[in-house]
Amino acid sequence: MTVIRTFTRWRRSVTELRSLIWLALPIIAAQMSHTLLGFVDTAMAGRVSAEDLAAVALGNAFWVPTFLFLTGVLMIITSKVAASSGAGHLDETGALVRQGAWLGLGVGLACAAFLFSVEPILHWMDVQPELIPLTMGYLKATAVGFPAVAVYQALRGLSDGLSRTKPTMLIGFAALALNVPANYILVYGKFGMPALGAIGCGVATAFVMYFMLGCMVIYLKRASLFKPCRLFERFDWPHWPTQRHLLGLGLPIGVALFAETSMFCVIALLIGGLGAVVVASHQVALNFSSLTFMVPFSLGLAITVRVGHNLGLNGARAGLFAAKAGILVALGYAIFAAAFMFGLADWIPLLYTNDPEIIALAASLFVYAALYQFSDAVQVACAGALRGYQDTRLPMVFTLISYWAIGLPSGYVLGLTDLLGPARGPAGFWQGLIIGLTAAAVFLSLRLAIVGTRRKRQQPRVLKRAAQ
Repeated sequence: MTVIRTFTRWRRSVTELRSLIWLALPIIAAQMSHTLLGFVDTAMAGRVSAEDLAAVALGNAFWVPTFLFLTGVLMIITSKVAASSGAGHLDETGALVRQGAWLGLGVGLACAAFLFSVEPILHWMDVQPELIPLTMGYLKATAVGFPAVAVYQALRGLSDGLSRTKPTMLIGFAALALNVPANYILVYGKFGMPALGAIGCGVATAFVMYFMLGCMVIYLKRASLFKPCRLFERFDWPHWPTQRHLLGLGLPIGVALFAETSMFCVIALLIGGLGAVVVASHQVALNFSSLTFMVPFSLGLAITVRVGHNLGLNGARAGLFAAKAGILVALGYAIFAAAFMFGLADWIPLLYTNDPEIIALAASLFVYAALYQFSDAVQVACAGALRGYQDTRLPMVFTLISYWAIGLPSGYVLGLTDLLGPARGPAGFWQGLIIGLTAAAVFLSLRLAIVGTRRKRQQPRVLKRAAQ
């Protein structure tokens, strides 16, 4: 009996890992393509001037965390669709996603308005005056695309929630393929267009966002798989109780993601007064580490789907099993990512710039980026599992404490003050990142252990809630 039980567990583990990985791979590819949009912006702006590269760096410090906040708010749609599908209520997903699209439009407009109004923050952060007009031009151009990409994220929740992640990947690849020539034409002024530099990067990004929305609408309308969802069967105005419910669950996810990414990006603002070379070096390290972060982030999305689906189909024990499998895969990736960054720290900056000062400083920051891969992988995987349980409020609180009460203050003290020795500049901030991410990994792991154990004891109620 022991041999049979061991074999059964092994086979179940292999099945779950295979399902998770096949689900996650297209999401990883899609997120990589989205992040590569920022990579293309950074690399092409860096070929214009250090000022254009610094402007994109400062702009990314605002729009990237804002975009991830938007994405986080709308992630709850994926979780809801996955749970409804697992419970056999596919016909209810269309109405849910229609309300999610309205929510996305509202959040997208609010985020765009925020990006249009950040200039006083740049002055308050003592950013070099010559960088501010270029940064605001880049931000305003990018912000125009936010309503479109928000609705896209809501519609994507239907496809991802039904474990159909390849369309998102293909749309992401198409968007990247469009962004490269658009950037080339607008940044450098080709084919009779004016050379817009960093601002051209923003115009191209906004155009690509509308392109992605159009592709997703066409796919969902034409694919027979989504006919039972009845997404386009009727038109619905916003239903405020549903909007409040989705926002109540989604807003904590968005705040948690914003807290993490803004901790990274606010560093660019705090060191903005140290000069364009320091800002550009930080941006090079941050941009490449953002590429590597997309793998555990995508795994977190896949874990959300697997946990939500298993909760609806097989109950809480299966959900916790999926969460553990996801954490194992995330840690395996962290080993690879850390080794890669350690080994190529001196070579990676060459992808962005030929400036020897920027290369040397960025290479030193990659050592810290390699170190935080482990805690980052754990906290992202645990956060994804908790989203699958639709447990969002306490994880938000833990995230805020970890990043803004522990990580960022630690980085500020180490980087810009002499309280713990000579100020270490950007290296001190990256040391603070390691401290904050480690705290988040500990807090979220404990929360997942508590929620998973409690839900196993309350399995009948979990099944009922997951189907709602």
